[in-house]
Amino acid sequence: MTNRENQPEGQLTPTQMIKNLKGSDLGLRVYAAWWLGRFRVKTSDSINALIGALEDEDDRTDAGGYPLRRNAARALGKLGDKKAVVPLMEALTCTDFHVREAAVQSLGMLGDQSCITSLVQLLQDKISGTNPAPELPNLNQPYDSILETLGELGASSELPLISSFLNHELLRIQFSAARAMYQLTSSEIDAKQYADRLIEGLSHQDLQLRRSVLLDLGAIGYFPAAKAIFNTYAENSLKLISMKGLLKHEIQNENNPTLSEKSVILMELIDNLM
Repeated sequence: MTNRENQPEGQLTPTQMIKNLKGSDLGLRVYAAWWLGRFRVKTSDSINALIGALEDEDDRTDAGGYPLRRNAARALGKLGDKKAVVPLMEALTCTDFHVREAAVQSLGMLGDQSCITSLVQLLQDKISGTNPAPELPNLNQPYDSILETLGELGASSELPLISSFLNHELLRIQFSAARAMYQLTSSEIDAKQYADRLIEGLSHQDLQLRRSVLLDLGAIGYFPAAKAIFNTYAENSLKLISMKGLLKHEIQNENNPTLSEKSVILMELIDNLM
């Protein structure tokens, strides 16, 4: 990727970046896709250029990856234009795992439930052992991102399918399933069960798993996890992200202009982490 220091300051404008994205310099194109998403350049030209980049065939690694497509998929989620939903759904069949993962995550950010069927198909193929794209051998899927996105989209009708991943061979995917189940279940007792399962993950010996669970708990805004999050053996930066997720959830649920006791507790914990 082209580094920012190689970009003349005078060219760091939306107009120039859109031009770069449509150009022939692969390094500039990859950087431009990232830049447009990073700085939320939401215009008709930027959206169309990024959608076009999802079909790029020029920027390909020796291993078969598509860096430009990845950056374009991520940027489209950040820009929040529903026009990108169908192109991102089409990107779910890309041979690059990371492109599919970025597309799934961006579909979750766009919040359009029309993609639920496509996401569910990817999970069903795991259960049935079939491949959604026979021409793409050994097509592994970003199951954790798919499960999390289904939770964010409110796909409650898919609870039985999602619950089957609670016993997946990978703990990371089990935790993603628990996160989704918490978001989708209507039973407070069951919801607590899934959230407590995530809290248990905060004491796992694998640091990467603890990091993942911190983000899961922040995403679902589960207040009882606050102290466990604070005491987790992980970077304070990640604990802050998780804690802020809890605080955001509490503030959104408050019905009066004054801070609740829970919000005050969370703010104190956040202050102690900084």
